[in-house]
Amino acid sequence: MGFNCVRLTWATYMFTRPSYGNRSVAESLGGLGLSEAKEGVARNNPELLNLSLVEAYEAVVDELGCHGVMVVLDNHVSKPKWCCAKDDGNGFFGDKYFHPKEWLQGLTKVAERFKHKSQVVAMSMRNELRGPNQTEHIWYKQIRKGARTIHSVNPNLLVIVSGLEYDTDLSFLREKPLKLKLPNKVVFEAHWYSFSSITGGVEWTEQPLNQICSNRTEWFESGAAFVGTGSNPAPFFLSEFGIDLRGVNPRDNRFFSCFLAFVAQRDLDFALWTLQGSYYYKEGVVGPEETYGVLDYNWDKPRNPKFLKRIRILQDILHDPNSIVSKYHLIFHPRSGRCVSFKGEGQDQIHGRNCKKGSRWSHDGNGGAMRLLGSGLCLKAVGDGLPAKLSTDCSSPQARWKLISKSKLHIAAMDEQGKPLCLDGKNSNSSSILTRACICALQDGDDRDLDCRKNPQRQWFKLVPSNLP
Repeated sequence: MGFNCVRLTWATYMFTRPSYGNRSVAESLGGLGLSEAKEGVARNNPELLNLSLVEAYEAVVDELGCHGVMVVLDNHVSKPKWCCAKDDGNGFFGDKYFHPKEWLQGLTKVAERFKHKSQVVAMSMRNELRGPNQTEHIWYKQIRKGARTIHSVNPNLLVIVSGLEYDTDLSFLREKPLKLKLPNKVVFEAHWYSFSSITGGVEWTEQPLNQICSNRTEWFESGAAFVGTGSNPAPFFLSEFGIDLRGVNPRDNRFFSCFLAFVAQRDLDFALWTLQGSYYYKEGVVGPEETYGVLDYNWDKPRNPKFLKRIRILQDILHDPNSIVSKYHLIFHPRSGRCVSFKGEGQDQIHGRNCKKGSRWSHDGNGGAMRLLGSGLCLKAVGDGLPAKLSTDCSSPQARWKLISKSKLHIAAMDEQGKPLCLDGKNSNSSSILTRACICALQDGDDRDLDCRKNPQRQWFKLVPSNLP
């Protein structure tokens, strides 16, 4: 499916309290009354049944390594349970189950146990710090201790640092850097979902989509992603995102194209919640489905193959620091996961295709020509409802393209009557690229589109920079 790494969660108590970690797989499943699951393990993976939970965890790490898959060991909770409620006792240092000294002991034991496994490339110190007890002062104190603890045991590991408020807030680092002296080993992480707001994400369906996409992108940038930019950028890892892959959640469906455009443009490394299509046991329920899971309920096949096509661009390296190739742009259509490409020699029409095969473009600034590299051709709007075409005419208004709307995800040129026409992906099932009257996207200074409640996603395109050969 194109993934090269697994963020594998673990609970502190598994490694610090023998009553948890030394329990066998058989005992654990039996204790929860999961006889069917126990029979399944006995039938399919009998060698695991009598291993302790810690040994079984290590067996998973070893098997991933055998297949060339990297592993990030993520300290998800202290007491094993479903995560994450504000008042679950696992949220912040000093909470009921989250004892700082025991947490450091857990980091030490895990770093030591997996020290000689080269597939383990990083340890994430703690997932989604949260709750009423969180303070910046304690965060700095404990995060520095945790990072130094991991590094002292295994200096080869990347040390992943999470922020506050469910891993959405690193903003305090603007005023006070962490200043960990672990050269080339510190990575900051953040999470982003449609529900990552105090409203739970209702704005994605109740506000104009261009406006909310702009607002939420700015929120994520200013709260966390800024650490990877500027004069002294740090490595930044989008360690959780996800959507309901059944396609039935309107908020997720409206959030995801906006999200894809931002992450592709920034070429962020990521971890997707989640692989599993179901659980043995979750919050007192036997065998519940995981609707965010990439795999289906039985773990047999992808739940939503179209989703995997949409994220394909995120799985590819787009920026190579060692490349000598000049920067160019891919024109990415988030709703379909395709990139704009010309159809071939002797043809003037364009279409959407796999971004690995997408055409390379240069854009002469906002309001300039969109040039197909290696040719004398430019992208031109011919008319409303007609396919966009390539042309040698690069100076007419129909060949001069601007990024418009609050989201800056509409790419528009003027028709002969002076009205803007936007690139239009038609629908996610078609590769045709047309130009049509812009949906909820007017020129700068015209705020009428701020009240537009139509769905403009088919017209969202992102200029994604790349320098790959």
